[in-house]
Amino acid sequence: MPIKWILHWRPNAGTSVNTQILTEISQCVESINGVKDGTWKNTLSFYKPIIKEQANASEFPQNYLGISLQEHPNKYYMLIREERLIIEAESSLQKIMETLQSYKLRVTLIFEGFQYQLGDFRVRVGKAVPNNSENMRGIIMEIEYLPISSWEISHQIMGEFFDIWKEALGKRSLPGHFVHIEPNFAEYGLSDQYTSQHTAVQYDIIITQMVATAISSQGIRI
Repeated sequence: MPIKWILHWRPNAGTSVNTQILTEISQCVESINGVKDGTWKNTLSFYKPIIKEQANASEFPQNYLGISLQEHPNKYYMLIREERLIIEAESSLQKIMETLQSYKLRVTLIFEGFQYQLGDFRVRVGKAVPNNSENMRGIIMEIEYLPISSWEISHQIMGEFFDIWKEALGKRSLPGHFVHIEPNFAEYGLSDQYTSQHTAVQYDIIITQMVATAISSQGIRI
């Protein structure tokens, strides 16, 4: 599977994300010869346990993140932060969880936008919005390098591409910048060879960073 970096937009202090910034970012991808190649959409849902007897509360994780990725529509990823555990299952698991009524859905975030081809790279740019809402909560970008599946080997070429991207985006003087957080995949027992489970871990980091950014800059909770 191609290596992938997932980054989030960190607005400058006192500013927030909006559609104009997203539009300019998309235009910037096209300015470096990115060719639009369809749309993409990923879904992240946060669940909390339904505790019927308080004495059993410790038997359930406090919450978990469920992730559906467009590139693997038949799979569903469950991530439990406290246990540093990630589970790959069939997409039917969502229905099973609803039937068991062990967990309650807290909030769902939709990540959607356009994808572009740039030679051996694929770039996706999009917004994060709550389900059934257009109230933008963040902007993210996925960068894939198609020939390589080793996280370690990919670092130099991914870093070089990111530097080129930052230089191009910097010419537009937008009120913020993209941030890449280096994940610790080993905490989740993941190897150097990239998989969709690595993508799920990165999305969890992105969500954490988006919440922290919103709280610190605007006092907003996602």
